[in-house]
Amino acid sequence: MKKRALAVAGLMFVGGLVSFTVAQGKINDKDLLNQAKKYFQPLPKEMPAPEDNPYTKEKVELGKKLFYDPRLSLSSVISCNTCHNIATYGIDGVETSLGHKFQTGGKNAPTVLNAGFHIAQFWDGRAKTLEDQAKGPILADVEMAMPNPDLVIERLKSIKGYVNEFKKAFPKDKEPITYDNVAKAIASFERTLVTPSRFDEFLRGNTKALTLKEKEGLKLFIEKGCASCHNGVGIGGGIFQKFGVVKPYKYQDPNDLGRYNVTKNEADKYVYKVPSLRNVTRTYPYFHDGKVWDIREAVMIMGEIQLGINLTEEEIDKIVAFLDSTTGKIPEDALKVPVLPPSSPKTPKPQI
Repeated sequence: MKKRALAVAGLMFVGGLVSFTVAQGKINDKDLLNQAKKYFQPLPKEMPAPEDNPYTKEKVELGKKLFYDPRLSLSSVISCNTCHNIATYGIDGVETSLGHKFQTGGKNAPTVLNAGFHIAQFWDGRAKTLEDQAKGPILADVEMAMPNPDLVIERLKSIKGYVNEFKKAFPKDKEPITYDNVAKAIASFERTLVTPSRFDEFLRGNTKALTLKEKEGLKLFIEKGCASCHNGVGIGGGIFQKFGVVKPYKYQDPNDLGRYNVTKNEADKYVYKVPSLRNVTRTYPYFHDGKVWDIREAVMIMGEIQLGINLTEEEIDKIVAFLDSTTGKIPEDALKVPVLPPSSPKTPKPQI
């Protein structure tokens, strides 16, 4: 295990070999852009949809309503948006989300924005797709607490508005209202949650999109090795990595074994999906446990435990400035709370 950690740490330091031309206190924009393109790709305008769940306007509109509808929870109080609030960049801003009967889980709720670009869903990667992920919280007893898919379907079938909308969204299905289709609709809506930023403009060639300080932060981000894990379209979300490569994370719960719970592979203990850093200055608190509230502290910790370096205050300032340039624009339509179809006398009542 020690050899593996040192090998990963060595890989992370590869980025430290990168050099840039600096003249008269200014970064050579062309050099920096060329280096950045080796690690990152700009967000596409649309997120690709899988073959078995193609994009349709009707499906997205239905998925948006389901995302905002608390009747998908046993208490009819908690919706997907409760923990993944679109208005607060897809998170709820607490260490661990408050679920059914005021229970809390053991993980910080990751942002739903741009999530479809990730290699997998959840911190431990147990869900391969957005569709798989959408099914989980609804049935989790510490989250939305529905006892089974049947009650979800019973509620939806008792609501005339949903009966009509499912027929429009899934016109070829003999039984449009199914648990699989609930997940497909929600995932279709989530694939619209793409947040282009000034950093994307830079990657597309507009070197004036970033300030000098942000460019210096990007330069450091690559040089110090951060981009070895936080790369690609999502600036993360593409691989799994041990949290605490060089030294242990000071808040680590020894009982939280990360991806090991999925794979049962000893090498996956304390391994988690590398989070996306898009919109990261807005998605506090940080890490899988939500224990760190200050982005500066989070950057400092990452330098120490993942890279084995002590970043200076000036370096942290510049890296945080770069990270803030990834703050994107939330799609306006997603921010508009939908009007939900009314329940009927047959709709199963909330259970507190």
